Amino acid sequence: MLSELKRLGCVSGVLAVLVLFAGCGTTHNRAPVEDRNGSGRAAVSAAAAPATPASAPADASKPLPGAENAGKPGYYTVKPGDTLIRVGLENGQNWKDLVKWNGLENPNIIEVGQTLRVVPPGVDPNAAATKPITAAKVETRPLDAKPAANAASGAMPATLSAPATVTTAPTPAPRDGDDDINWFWPAAGPVIANFEEGKVKGLSIGGKAGDPVLAAADGRVVYAGAGLRGYGNLVIIKHNGTYLTAYAHNQSLLVKDDQAVRRGQKIAEMGSTDADSVRLHFEIRRQGKPIDPAKLLPPR
Repeated sequence: MLSELKRLGCVSGVLAVLVLFAGCGTTHNRAPVEDRNGSGRAAVSAAAAPATPASAPADASKPLPGAENAGKPGYYTVKPGDTLIRVGLENGQNWKDLVKWNGLENPNIIEVGQTLRVVPPGVDPNAAATKPITAAKVETRPLDAKPAANAASGAMPATLSAPATVTTAPTPAPRDGDDDINWFWPAAGPVIANFEEGKVKGLSIGGKAGDPVLAAADGRVVYAGAGLRGYGNLVIIKHNGTYLTAYAHNQSLLVKDDQAVRRGQKIAEMGSTDADSVRLHFEIRRQGKPIDPAKLLPPR
């Protein structure tokens, strides 16, 4: 009987070891969530925000999605390294809208050479591309102008003196509500790098880690995360059908996707993610094309 009990005890021990190893070998398919902002705020999951670069076509002989629209206005052909977030930024659109307009089942799966619609259905892309760029509204007056005697009281002067020679100013280019934005500086620090056409897509504004980063105008957050290489912790705000702004290299993000923000609202804290020093990289994009923010921001 004793020997039988010992034999049963050995068997039980072996079974316990097998169960232990089986438990260690079990995998749990959890969603690939990665918090890269250091504070736990505005964490973005890979399933929610497409950060996977475009892959080469699986079957070269098979026509790529949207191939019949390649080269047409309002469509974009995917290049190596593209993600849906980058395609949205380069075309001034919310990546979630691109998912909807193109009927994408998985936003993480796009192929090099695939053609995507990047304007809303029913919108004429040619008309959208011809809108003029307008500068921020700045009050101007002649250098020798003298203030009216009753200016301090706020009353309107009775008469206005006109110059001796009157010239006809050129007719301003037409504008619509999309261009009528009251811009605001996104950070208080000095400009340490200027916009350069084709090379530098925005302004670099210096500061200290943790300095406030502010929304440059009213709008809605279309992306808050770290899924775009070279930008670090990034916020993208869409202001209307024409303009969006990007705020890069933050140490922490204080807003989340689809959140409405107001001009001057704190949306992030300055940092050095994906940069060699603390700075804010700030872009203004018009229909996805980077333009010089200094031409739109008010004088300091």
